Amino acid sequence: MGLLLDVEDTAVTRQTAEALIRAGTGAAIRLVAIAVAKADDNQADWLQTGVHDALVALGSAPGVAAACEKLARDPDEAVRRGVANIATWADDARW
Repeated sequence: MGLLLDVEDTAVTRQTAEALIRAGTGAAIRLVAIAVAKADDNQADWLQTGVHDALVALGSAPGVAAACEKLARDPDEAVRRGVANIATWADDARW
């Protein structure tokens, strides 16, 4: 979480988010979702950039979509909120 929300190095934030989204596991996406929910506006911008970069590089990410769908029902409200943002960013990355 420290890498995802690093206030002094936005490159680390972007690269960590990108790597976790590329991994595509539920656990990895859950970490990004929690970071998104906790992020300030600047951090959120860099998290979004990392998510976007990963999704564009992957071309198609059915594993990410499936994980987001599952995490949208997570009992933790922060996870649900973060995943909603990630899903929106994923939709934007398709265009």
